[in-house]
Amino acid sequence: MMNDSLHPYVDSFLTMIKVEKGLARNTVEAYSRDLAQLAESLSAQGIASWDRVEAIHLRSFVSGLRARHLSTRSIARHIVTVRRFYRFLETEGLVSHHSIPEFHLSGVSRKLPHALNGDDIRSLLNQPDSNEILGARDQAMLELLYATGLRVSELILLQIQQVNFEGNFLIVKGKGSKVRAVPFGQWARQKVFRYIQETRPPLLKGKASPFLFVNRSGRALTRQGFWKIIRGYALAAGIDKRVSPHTLRHSFATHLLEGGADLRSVQSMLGHADISTTQIYTHVDANRLKQAHRRYHPRERGSGKQ
Repeated sequence: MMNDSLHPYVDSFLTMIKVEKGLARNTVEAYSRDLAQLAESLSAQGIASWDRVEAIHLRSFVSGLRARHLSTRSIARHIVTVRRFYRFLETEGLVSHHSIPEFHLSGVSRKLPHALNGDDIRSLLNQPDSNEILGARDQAMLELLYATGLRVSELILLQIQQVNFEGNFLIVKGKGSKVRAVPFGQWARQKVFRYIQETRPPLLKGKASPFLFVNRSGRALTRQGFWKIIRGYALAAGIDKRVSPHTLRHSFATHLLEGGADLRSVQSMLGHADISTTQIYTHVDANRLKQAHRRYHPRERGSGKQ
């Protein structure tokens, strides 16, 4: 059971991220569970105040998570929760900067997202038969997903009124009901516009629907339905990697950054509240970094001359 002296600050934090930050209910519930487990561990160690927490207490907490055989990813999420909570305590003046524990935990790292290379992307996007009704729809969905990096839930719930063809951008309602504008290019514009004009009406069969992408019954697609669609095309393309809707989101972000886009712009398009979340996409080919270093570093440019 959570110590009474620890509980009020957790409640204040949860209220803040729900009301001020507008985080989704599931996210708030995850933070609540993580902090309840942390407070229980601290209480068992005789800690009754957040500013008395030291690295040894957190190591004990994480050891307990490992003893329960939690995955590395789950443990990493707990650590993110702790760090964010302590930033809140510092902002509220409840702890000093020096009381915030610094801890480094071996074996706990953020998993790098998997991205397809250019050849695999082109092969995947070329799989749908645009001469077939469902193929034209699927091609429009895949092109738009790769062009914008939407979450799968954002794609299947996208309404036709959210598409602006004059400015070539979407108005997307993401996590925590936050609204953002996401641009798309000519390839996606062409496929989506053709789908709306030629393919969507036969799928609707005279019915009305606010959703942009609909199934053969004229209803909105489900997450599971779209997963099956993209997995089927990946297999047809001969891609030997596990491909999901999130793979195209990863590929979108990775390819933009590799092409020279700045991190803040990618953060905005992805709808990340914290730029640290976007930073996991900054993994790039080591050889490309070395080439860039040799080409642009002032000491390296003239290294062949003595």
